Amino acid sequence: MSAGHFKRFPLRHSNRENSPNLQSREARMSAKQESIIHTLHQTLASCSSLIEAGDYSKSQQSISEHVDFLNSISSSVLSESENEDSEKIALEILAQIHQYISLPSLNQDVIDALAFEWPKAVARFACVSKRSLEAAGSIIDRLVETCSPRDMLSILCEALGSRDELFAVPRYFIPLLSGLNKVLVSIQRRHYEQVKTVVPVILNVLETMSSELDNEDKDFEELFCKAIDIANSIQDVRVKLEGKDRNKLCALLGLYVLQTMALVSIGMTSESSSCPQLVLQLCHFLRHCELSYIGLITGSEVDMLTELVLGDEGDGYMNCFSQVKLGASLAVTWGYKSSEVALAAKADLAAVKSDLQGNWSRRWEAIGMLKHIFSCVYLPWELKKHAIKFLICIMDGILSHSYDDHVDYSAYMPTLYTGLQAIEMVIMYASDAALRKDAFDVFKKALADIPASLRFDVLRALIKNSDSSSMIALLLDYIRGEMHLERSKRVPLGDALGPKVHESASFWSPSVLELVEFVLRPPEGGPPLLPEYSDAVLSALNFYRFILITESTGNSNYTAILSKDNLRKAYNEWLLPLRTLLTGTMAESQNNDDPFTSDTVCSLNPVEFVLYRCIELVEEKLQHI
Repeated sequence: MSAGHFKRFPLRHSNRENSPNLQSREARMSAKQESIIHTLHQTLASCSSLIEAGDYSKSQQSISEHVDFLNSISSSVLSESENEDSEKIALEILAQIHQYISLPSLNQDVIDALAFEWPKAVARFACVSKRSLEAAGSIIDRLVETCSPRDMLSILCEALGSRDELFAVPRYFIPLLSGLNKVLVSIQRRHYEQVKTVVPVILNVLETMSSELDNEDKDFEELFCKAIDIANSIQDVRVKLEGKDRNKLCALLGLYVLQTMALVSIGMTSESSSCPQLVLQLCHFLRHCELSYIGLITGSEVDMLTELVLGDEGDGYMNCFSQVKLGASLAVTWGYKSSEVALAAKADLAAVKSDLQGNWSRRWEAIGMLKHIFSCVYLPWELKKHAIKFLICIMDGILSHSYDDHVDYSAYMPTLYTGLQAIEMVIMYASDAALRKDAFDVFKKALADIPASLRFDVLRALIKNSDSSSMIALLLDYIRGEMHLERSKRVPLGDALGPKVHESASFWSPSVLELVEFVLRPPEGGPPLLPEYSDAVLSALNFYRFILITESTGNSNYTAILSKDNLRKAYNEWLLPLRTLLTGTMAESQNNDDPFTSDTVCSLNPVEFVLYRCIELVEEKLQHI
């Protein structure tokens, strides 16, 4: 098929006033376009004749030269996209290609051969402008109509997986996703296997784009709309299936929707963004996949979907679904944030709250799921705020803290522990003071929900695995508060704890001194770093002083703090080395003219005061032993 077999579109000229300079410029532009279109025709004619002749080797070389030519032009026009002439060139090339593949007399072998390369090449031109995006989409749609669906599926997937930094923008992917959407509904056999191949490719694109763009950009919205269109196509295919494949495709669709939910939310930048509308569309699929809010927020239905899809596949397949638990917890959080979203999912949020408030195991599983929101550094703080408020709503409505002695609650502690660690991130890093306060309130409520026999172990793990001085200080202060509360509940029974606190007296034990030592004499050796750890050191000293005074005045020794060995250990290994360090640090700061040293001295003054009080108390006790 020679280039002369199809009619070329006439080159378009401007209707603006014909000044000499303008005429000269347009003449040069027309000449450039003529040259580009002439070369396009030549490369197409060469490809066509060699393919029809059956010369495989030379035809492949000719196709490669044709694609290289197109790529060089697309790179050039995109780098000068602000120049209106660049759009004209892009539109002209796309128009000529579309006219070429629409010729009734064109050999199908030629179309099939060029179809392996054209989707990538024309998608690059889609990046130039909105009109070029539409023109590129029409070419890909035409290829989908004329070529084998199975071939086009692999071709489009390969094009979606091909990344060029210059073209890593939504407009490159939008026409490819649109074409893929049409291919999926055209496939006649092995539907589940084909969709399973496609889904990871799409999600990888969405993940890349959500991390690089914000959804104030209209292209972001259109990209995710195409992804949602694909979800609709998967749903249409699922309806036609029966038996095991129908169930597996339903599970795959559920995972796809949850992962997309997470990626859409990560791209959210403001309340006025398009994100809520995209979420609303995604939530309609939850009921089609038979997903409930209680199953999502506890993670049970997510595990069920994962098990059904994973099957005999290796764990590597699930890499594309790395955010499904985040998506599941976000689906419920969005429902809490917007009644319209909950209605779209046909969810009864009041029933979900009641269920969680009355069932400790589901409540703890919910904390374990919400941790994915709290710990996601890419997620907007606005969504974390609503997740915290949702959790507060649950914790405030707990019916009772009754526990069964025959139940092994320790099996749930890893989940609760990681959930509490995630809430710590909100406490430490949120810029909104109200959000930090709410996060700390729910943190304390979650701790109070843990059986007393296990609560200290969780707190100890949190302290020992924290690198934040301020967070360690808060945790030590919390433990001190718990110990004070236990002490106030005691009934005088000689030197023993009264029956009111017998089961909850786990905090008054030698283990608390281990926490003081962890701060005042860190595991890596030597005294703690000052002033970096001044908050934790001050809290540890106040904690030690509280225990020492309380045990002394109560004629008790539950923590073994008053034993001769422990007093000497505290004096020689904790307090005196700290005094030496503190004295040297403050002396160095006072002799320094740096204005910031005054802040250092101010932060260490309280530490010095409490330290010397602790030394006096220990010396006094040692004198009477």
